[in-house]
Amino acid sequence: MKNFVNYALMLPALAIVLLQGCKSGSHPTADNPGPISTATGMEYNSDEGFQVMDFRGQPDGPNLRFVEGGRTVLGSFEEDIFKTRDNVERTITVASFYMDETEVANIHWLEYLYYVQLDSSRVFYESALPDTTVWARDLAYNDPYVDHYLRYPGFRFFPVVGVSWKQAVDYSGWRTAFVNARLADQAGIELPAESAGGRIPLETGVVLPDYRLPSEAEWQYAAQALIGTQWLDENQTHSRLYPWDGHSMRNPYGKQMGTFLANFKRGRGDYAGIAGKLNDGAMITTYVYDYPPNDFGLYNMSGNVNEWVFDVYRPLSYQDMEDMNPVRRNRNDLRGRIEAPDYDPNIDDPESGYDFANYNSLISDRARVYKGGSWRDIAYWLSPGTRRYLDQDSSTSFIGFRCAMIRAGSNK
Repeated sequence: MKNFVNYALMLPALAIVLLQGCKSGSHPTADNPGPISTATGMEYNSDEGFQVMDFRGQPDGPNLRFVEGGRTVLGSFEEDIFKTRDNVERTITVASFYMDETEVANIHWLEYLYYVQLDSSRVFYESALPDTTVWARDLAYNDPYVDHYLRYPGFRFFPVVGVSWKQAVDYSGWRTAFVNARLADQAGIELPAESAGGRIPLETGVVLPDYRLPSEAEWQYAAQALIGTQWLDENQTHSRLYPWDGHSMRNPYGKQMGTFLANFKRGRGDYAGIAGKLNDGAMITTYVYDYPPNDFGLYNMSGNVNEWVFDVYRPLSYQDMEDMNPVRRNRNDLRGRIEAPDYDPNIDDPESGYDFANYNSLISDRARVYKGGSWRDIAYWLSPGTRRYLDQDSSTSFIGFRCAMIRAGSNK
């Protein structure tokens, strides 16, 4: 009762402060909420008042580029040569987010393995190892890549491959925890104990949202980068078949006219062209900063390696969808992690119409989409609208990934 009386005595003085604030024409904002609550008139950050931490906007995450959201048309603008009709055009809106400017590289994965080995079980460390045997072929001498591609220093900034969708999700979770622990330490915030959940409170304003795999919609939106086709007010002069202008794989402009814009397979048996004038300069994968970035500043959104996205594959995703931040999950997904131990991934929802358990369909809740084309794909698969799928525990020499993150509290 005593405290209530004290608060009541304070109200007239606080009202004067509020009135003065109104006269100045200023309004509270996220990074400048003012000293007084506009709901109760109570003072923030007093001994017994509500604590409001300093906030200067979402911190910059390592390797991330900002992707301003907006309306777009998703779908495949390539000829549907396989007659799948699994990506028909539809209009959606994507909220602003961040995306890695490059694919996750070998050096990043080796760093991950180093820290995992320090503080995790041997079983988990072994589960995090990429499958380097994805390079092995009975009729090809790719043996050096099996031993050297991941660990030899010359390949440090080549994209990591041999990682499954599940391993990519685990990496994203580790990266979130590690980056936020560093940010909290720099801000002088003590890390919570594991018994308290181990998560730094979001209210501190010093931590980042989760690193995660991008949704298929986010990935295609970022790859097309249609901000480069804007003209006047919300008008676009043209769409794009690839992450660059034009309908070919060569640069149509300037001194670099005629040079290739992606690492891909030009034709049967042609991975790099003729010695002395290689077409794309890479027999397999290549440096993650090779080739010009698109208009969002993202490198190799077509070619080099395909990239895992979060979505479960369904051929009719375009029919059954939200038109704001669309994504397709399975019943086992929770915040991008696989949580339910009693879930049998081989038994699909009877209403789904896919009979994977009896070998009448290749589609199950484990089928995840990958996008973008790779060093061993023809140009058709480099168009951002094309899509393929693979089991979430599978890995290949031509699939990697990059991380994404929401833009919290602002679209700009």
